[in-house]
Amino acid sequence: EQFKNVSKGSLKGLGPENSKLRWYINPFAFAAAYKSAHPTNKRQKGPDYVEILGRQGFDAVKAMGGAIMFDDGPFQMRHQTIVYAPPLPGRDPLSVDRYDLAARMLRFPDSEEIQPFDWVPAGVSSWSSLKWDIQTAFQSAESLVDDVVGEKGVFDDVIASLKEDPDGPQIDVEADLVACLGKKVTLIGDFEEPIDVDSDRLVIAIEAIDPEKVAATVGKSMATDPDMRRIKSNGIVIWELIDRSMEIPTLEIETPGGIVAHADQEEDSGDARRRRLREKEEKLLPHSAVTVAHGHLLIASHRDILERVLATSDSESLANMADYKTMNTVLKKLYPSPSILWGFGRSGESIRPAFEMLKRGSMPKSKSVTGQLLNSLLGDGEPGSVRDQKIDGSTLPDFTLIEKYFGTTGFVMKNLDDGWFLGGITLPSASASDQNKETAAK
Repeated sequence: EQFKNVSKGSLKGLGPENSKLRWYINPFAFAAAYKSAHPTNKRQKGPDYVEILGRQGFDAVKAMGGAIMFDDGPFQMRHQTIVYAPPLPGRDPLSVDRYDLAARMLRFPDSEEIQPFDWVPAGVSSWSSLKWDIQTAFQSAESLVDDVVGEKGVFDDVIASLKEDPDGPQIDVEADLVACLGKKVTLIGDFEEPIDVDSDRLVIAIEAIDPEKVAATVGKSMATDPDMRRIKSNGIVIWELIDRSMEIPTLEIETPGGIVAHADQEEDSGDARRRRLREKEEKLLPHSAVTVAHGHLLIASHRDILERVLATSDSESLANMADYKTMNTVLKKLYPSPSILWGFGRSGESIRPAFEMLKRGSMPKSKSVTGQLLNSLLGDGEPGSVRDQKIDGSTLPDFTLIEKYFGTTGFVMKNLDDGWFLGGITLPSASASDQNKETAAK
C-alpha cells in the first residue's frame, strides 16, 4: 500500500511514454538493515540518531519515492518525489497534533506566493524559501533535545539558564525571540574565489514580525558572549564570531565532525550545557555573523556575504534576473499555488566548490556545512582526525570544460493530506541550448 501511494503521487502528470528512473525507500527499515550489516565501530560513541528520530515520532514517515526523467522535452531533467507520512490514526491531517512528540515540528503552512526578497543578491548560487511554523517547532523541540543529550530536562534547564543565570544574557527565549519570529525561512548560498576549504557562503534569514524586539534580544545575548564582537556596517550593527584559530592552533571548534557528548560524559550544569551548544554552533559556522535587518534575523556563515545582502537593492536582486524569471514562469505552470517551498539554483555555481575540492583531494578538509556533514557521516569519530577522501578526483576535467552543460534548477514543495510532494526541473543553460540547436541542425 505504501509503495502504491508513493508511485501514484510521484508519477502524477508525467506522460506514460517517457522513460523514468524510479526509486523507493522505507527510511527506518533501510536504516535498521544498514545498521545490522554495518555494526558501529566501538570507538564511535554518542547517540543513535535513527533510534532517536523513531522514538520522537519521525517514524510517521513511512516511505519516500519518486521518478526522474532526463532530456524530457525542454527540461534537462524533471523529478517528482512523494514523502508518505499519513497522520496517526484518528488525527486530523491539518492538526498540530497529527504526529507525536518532536515530529509535530513538521508543520509547514501553505503560501500562495513565495518569491525572493529584493535584498537577495542577483549573482548567488542558490536561493530557497520555506514556510515553517517556528513556534510549534520550538514547543516540540524539548523531547528531541533531551533525547539527543540523554537526560530529561536538559532543554528546560538551558532555557531557564538563559533567563535566570546572573552571568548569562537573561533573556526569555520563547517570549523575547521565538514569539517575535514569522513563518518564513530563507536560505541563500554562494561561494568566494579563489576556491578553498572555506569558500562556501551561507545566509539563513528568518522572518521577524517584531524586528526591534528581536534585535534587542540578539544584542542582549551577544553582549554577554566574550566570543562575539560588535561592529557596524553601513550603520547596521553586526555581531561577528571572533576567529581565535590563530591564537590557539589546536582549537577543536575548527575540527569538522566529532561526537555529541551524552550527559554522563561531561559536567552537569547550565553553563556547561550552553557551552556545549555553542561549541557545536562554532564548529558548524566558525566565522558566523548575525544581525537583524530587512525585517529578518540574518545568520551568515561569513560577514562578507552578510554585507552583500545588506547592500543589495531591488535592481540588483535575484528576482530581476532573466534566468530566475524564466524558471519561475515554468515552475508556476507545472506546479500552481499553494506551496510551502520554492527554490532556485545555478547548477554549475552550486556544484563548483565541491567539484574543485574533490579534484584536489581536499574535500575532507572542507569547512562548508555540506563538507562537515560528510565528515561526520564518513569519518572515524575520533576528535581531531581528518578522514581519507573516498573518491579519487584527480582525473576530473577542468571545470571550465564542463560548466556549459550545467543549467538552472527549480523546485517546489507542497502539502498533502498524507505527507508532502516535491517537484523540480533543470533547464539547460543558454550555451547548452545553443549547442543542442546546432547539433540538431547538423
